[in-house]
Parts: sequence; structure tokens; C-alpha cells
Amino acid sequence: MNQRNLTLHSTLAKPADDSDSFIDIDRLIAIVIRRAGSVALCVGAMVAIAVVYLLFATAQYTSMTQILLDDSMTRYAQDAPPVANSQQVDMQIASAVEILKSNELALRVVDAEKLQDNDTILEPPQSPAALVKAGVKLIASALLPRKLPASENDARNGRRQKAAALLQDALTVSRVNRSAVLAVSFRSTDRLLAARITKAYATAYLSDQLNANFDATESASVWLQQRLADLRERSQQAALEVAKFKAENGLTSANGELMSEQQLADLTKQLIVAQADTASASARYNQFKSIIELGPESAVNNAAVSSGQADNSVIKDLRTRYITVSKREQEVTTNFGEDHPQAVALRAEKQDVSRQIYQELQQLTASYRNEFEVARSREASLRTNIDHLTGKNSEADKSLVQLNDLEQRAAALKTLYESYLGKYEEAAQQQSFPIAKARVISEAGVPASPSSPKKTMTLGLAIVLGLMAGGALTAFQEFRERFFRVEGDVRTILGLKFLGYLPLVGKGPREKKVFRPKSAQTPPPQSDPVADDGATFERIMRVVLEAPRSVFAETLRNAKLASDVMFQSKTDRVIGVISAMPGEGKSTTAANFAALLASSGKRTLLIDADLRNPGLTRMLRKPPQYGLVEAVLGEVPWASAVKIDPVSKLAILPVLPNDHLMHTSELLASQGMFNLMENARKMFDYIVVDLAPLGPVIDAKAFAPQVDGFLFVTEWGSTPTNVVRDILNAEPQIKSKVLGVILNKTDMTELGKFTNFGAAERYRSKYVSYYTDETPKKREPAEAGT
Repeated sequence: MNQRNLTLHSTLAKPADDSDSFIDIDRLIAIVIRRAGSVALCVGAMVAIAVVYLLFATAQYTSMTQILLDDSMTRYAQDAPPVANSQQVDMQIASAVEILKSNELALRVVDAEKLQDNDTILEPPQSPAALVKAGVKLIASALLPRKLPASENDARNGRRQKAAALLQDALTVSRVNRSAVLAVSFRSTDRLLAARITKAYATAYLSDQLNANFDATESASVWLQQRLADLRERSQQAALEVAKFKAENGLTSANGELMSEQQLADLTKQLIVAQADTASASARYNQFKSIIELGPESAVNNAAVSSGQADNSVIKDLRTRYITVSKREQEVTTNFGEDHPQAVALRAEKQDVSRQIYQELQQLTASYRNEFEVARSREASLRTNIDHLTGKNSEADKSLVQLNDLEQRAAALKTLYESYLGKYEEAAQQQSFPIAKARVISEAGVPASPSSPKKTMTLGLAIVLGLMAGGALTAFQEFRERFFRVEGDVRTILGLKFLGYLPLVGKGPREKKVFRPKSAQTPPPQSDPVADDGATFERIMRVVLEAPRSVFAETLRNAKLASDVMFQSKTDRVIGVISAMPGEGKSTTAANFAALLASSGKRTLLIDADLRNPGLTRMLRKPPQYGLVEAVLGEVPWASAVKIDPVSKLAILPVLPNDHLMHTSELLASQGMFNLMENARKMFDYIVVDLAPLGPVIDAKAFAPQVDGFLFVTEWGSTPTNVVRDILNAEPQIKSKVLGVILNKTDMTELGKFTNFGAAERYRSKYVSYYTDETPKKREPAEAGT
């Protein structure tokens, strides 16, 4: 599980991203599984808060009634109103909602139910937060100057206003879907009181509608009555002004027309008749005048025309006689001659008749002349009268314009008066018709169960808020995740080979289940038989020997294999064990790595070169008398400072703590250290050097020229990735010699949670048959961070 392959490169390319999608589902699922504890903690905290709230919250009961706004209720009292559009309907419903929420209606309910003296309304049970707030107000009122006590009326009015304000806070009015139904609900700690107030609200609203209609109709009636009196007076005044103007201007009318216009029309008709009579008389007069002017002789011949035109029996008789005498004269003349006395007598009679006809024609001519004069005079008189009336009418036309304006004003006032009179009568009828435009369709009942707090909703909301808080906490933790967790982090961030995981052993700082070898189950012996020059480590430094088939040992074997592959041609190898920060377990790793090499038959020397904090030396059960510093300075032979572990045959060169040693890096880079290492290379196959961390001091950098390869140890989930990367990038001579990186103190139970699906770390359970001695044990007071 801890190794992939043994291909060694100083730098490794970043793995390709297998997901082309914007959101990596596998990674999200891995994060959820990894942070399930944080999410569960947040959910549990929210649920606990919700439970506490449910335990201490005061139960609220809600009673509801439904009111239908129906304009058809007044269809018997008034004409059908025009059909309202949707916007007008919405405005009416919104207005009704605001009326129900108004302070005026709340005061009516308070007065109707006498709620100004009801302690349940005025002093409802308070929540803990409200109690704290009330306490603060009480303290503030005690510190502030006291106000003068209010009068009884003011106090009662204050309680009344307070009750109305509390009713408004507890009242809820909403429209049911898109209908004309309003749902009115009221909540209270007393279920009976909730039902009673809800009913009171419905009653108050209907009464308000009736009173509003009655008051509006009454106000309209009073206003219309006053308006009618004014309009009636103005209409009469306008009619009087019309009559007065007609009288002053002589605009007498009959049948809707002025008298002057009727007279002018009559005179015009008479003038037409007179003109025709004059023409006829003139024609007759001129005809007879022309006959008279021809003389008596011709008068008899023209008398036939005259007699045909005039109905004169005398002329007819004279002409008949004249014809008769003429015929006899002709006969006598023919028979007896012209000189015959009878012929002469007939001729004389003929002349006498002719004279008489002429005289008659003269009389007729004089008569026609008189008739013609009369007709002409009448025509002239009619023309004179028409001209007079025409001039008079032109002046009357100017007055007619003003008269028409006065008449129109009088007619408009009359029409307006009649219209207002009809409205007044209608308002008087509606005033006596008490019907509201609303009705209750659902009576308020006594609630059977509390409406608040809603347990299911509260718990559900708590779970949702807990999940949200857990998600936020998870996101925060993930954004803060800047540590090495899996092999991919090492490859991606550092570009180095990953050698494996070392489980957390001994007593860890996080007090989690840690890896302990089975041999640790038996109590350690009181003392080990060790020679005077021998050395015995604490058990934590020999885990690889006590659990050779464990994950811990397998990781160190991978490190050994990496060094063997890298240094195949070298017979002696110097491997330094380093870390970036103190406490990452490099000393434990160095000791176990050296023990593994020694147990495999290799001549191995373990040098504690951490001169300022010699963790390996402190792990020896028997403190040494001299060590590395004395050997380098030449005070003692280096071989005499070496201690041998009787169990693994591991040679150990400890170091004595020395607070007066100031220049440790110069000591490690000195010629004495170089000579010591040269001599050691001749005697040992492997030299494992436990060096100081790279972060605090430069000792490892000073000793780096004498090292063939480094094992870099970093703590799993603790050491920031940026620190390690920056330190290695700042020391390229060390980074180029790093054989690989080991993640120490790994929590193997949590490891799989930091990988995506398909990663090798998730299949750890399948590797169990290959590893043993990985069992949680009782912790011993051993240091894991040396």
C-alpha cells in the first residue's frame, strides 16, 4: 500500500487530471466523507439548540377565519357595477387586507372584547431573550429620571393602544391564492382567546363595512341635498334671466319661434302673392289701354279679345247685338242697296252699338287701371314692411346669441339638477339597505394543537442549518488544508519520490488510536542484560524489529530498496535523515531505519548528529559518557564512543548535550568530522545520520557534502506544505540528493478519507492479510515527536 514503484527521479511531473469536468464529484464525495464528523457535529449542535428551543418555547395557538369579498351582495340595492379588471380587483383586495391590519380595526376589537384589561394579551409569556431585554429596560428605567405618573384616562388609553399594537403583531391577513377570499388568523398562548379574537375581527370587519357604507351614503345624501338646493336656485335664476332678456329685447316667441320671424315669413308670402296680382293687373290694364288707344272703330273688333279675357256680359251682349245688326245691314244692303232707309237705320244702330262697346271698354280700362294701382300700392307697402322687419330681425339676431347662451346655461343647470335629484333619491334608498360587500365563509374555530413552535419544521430547519453550517465549516477546513496527506501531495507539491507512510506509534499528541506492535502487549522487563559498553533503545526506536511484517517496517524497506537501487555501485553509503520542522519524528525514523539495515545483516552505524537536540541519545536507556563531539574534537577515539545494540547489532554513535557548543554547523563541516566519516565508511556498509531539522538551523546544509542521499521525513497532516517546499527550494544541493519523502505519524484510519475514489489508500482493508501487528494498544509514556 505504501509503495508504487522504484523508478527514482529527482523531480516528478504532476499527475494528469483524469476529470475533465468543472466539478470533481469524486473529490466532493471524498471531502464529505472526510468531514462527516464536522458536519455531524454542526448538525448535532443545531439540533440540540432546536431541542432546547422547543423545550423552553411558549406554545402558540392560531385560529383562522375566511372572509369572501363579494360585490354581488349589493346587487339588490344598487345597479350592477361595471365589470372590474384584474388590477382593480387586486387593489380592492389589497385595500381590504390593509383595513384588517389597521389600528382602527384593532381598537374596535379591543373595545368589543375589553382586551385592555386582559393580562394574556398585555403580559404574554416571554422568551429568555425577551426576559433579558425586559431586565435591561428595568435597570435603565431605574437609572433614568422617573416620569410623572399618568392620569387614569391616559393609563387606560395607553393600555388600549398597547393591546391594539399587540393584536396587530399577532394578526396575519393573507389572500388565498388568486381568489377574493381573505384568510384572517390570530395567534395567542390561549386557544380560546385566539378563536374569540379571530371571530371578533371578522365581526368588526363586517360592521366596519356596513358602517362605512352607511356613513358614506349618509354623507353623500347630505351633500346631495345641499347641492340640490343650490342647483335648484341657480336653475331658477337662469330661467328668470332668459325670460327677462326676452322681455327687454322684445324677443316674443310663439310655438318656439320669435314673432318677428313669423311676421317676416307671412309678409314674404303676401309679397309674393301681391307681386303676382300686380303683374296680372298690369297685364290686363295694358291690354285694354292698347285697345282704347286704337279708337272706337277698332274697339269693336278687339272687343272679342277683351270679352274673352274679361267676364263682362254687357260687352258680350253688345257685341252679339253688333253682329246681328251687321248681318241685317248686309242683307238689306244686298237686297235693297245702301241707301235703303232700313239699311241707313241699321247702319246708324250699328254705330251706336259700336259707341256703346267703346264706352264700355273705356270703363273697363279705368277699372283695370285702378286695380293695377291698388296692387302696386299693396306690393310697395309689403316691401316696406318686410324691409322694416328685416332690419329689426338683424338686431334681434345679435340678441339671440346671448339668448341662446342663457338658454343653454339654464338647460344645463336643469339637467344637472335632475341628475343630482336622481342620485339623491338613489342614495336615500341605499341608506336604508344594510348589506355589506363581504361575508364569512369559514368560522373561526378553537385550535386543537399548537401552531408554534412546529416541532417537525424546527427540527428540519435545524438539520438544514446544521448542514449549511457543517458545509461552511467543511469549506473553511478544506481551504485551511495545507498539509501533506497522500502520495499525490508529495508528487505534486514537491516533485519528489514518495516512499510510504509510517503509522503513528507510541503516545501521540492527538490521543488517537495508534499503531503498537503485538510484542508491546507484554510488559517490558525491568532491565535488559547489557554489557557496560552496550546500548539499548526504548521500544519505540525498535518497532521495525518487533513488528517486521507491519506497515511501518514495509515503508522502511521501501526506503532501503530506494537507496540500494540508487547506490548500486557504492559499497558504503551515507544516508542522512532530515525534516523541515522539529518534532516530525525523524529520530524515530532514523533509528528504525538503521535497525532494519542492521537486522538485514548490513554493517550499520547510526550517528546522532542533531547536536542541539539529540533525540536519539535521549532514547538510550543508559546515558553515554562521551560521544560524537568528543570524537570529532579528537578527545577520544571515535570507535570508543560507539555503542552496540545487543539485539540488532546496530552501532550507535551518540552525542552528549552541550549547552556551551555554539558553532554546531562548523563542527559538522570540520576536518575532524570528515576524517571520522572516512574511517566509518571503511568499517560500515551503511551510515545513517540523524541530522537537525532544516528550518531552525543550517547543520544539515553544512553536513550535506558528506551525505550520499537523504530521507526526508515530514509529519502527516501537521507540517505545512509551503514550509517544506520553500525550504527544499532554498537548498537545491539537499533536494537533489533526496531519495524520497516519508509521511510520518500517519493516522491510518483517517488516511483513506483524504483520497479520491480509485486511489490505493482506499483499499487498505484489502492489504490486511499482508500486514500484521497493527493493533491499537495501551499507550506508553514514550516520545513520538523526537
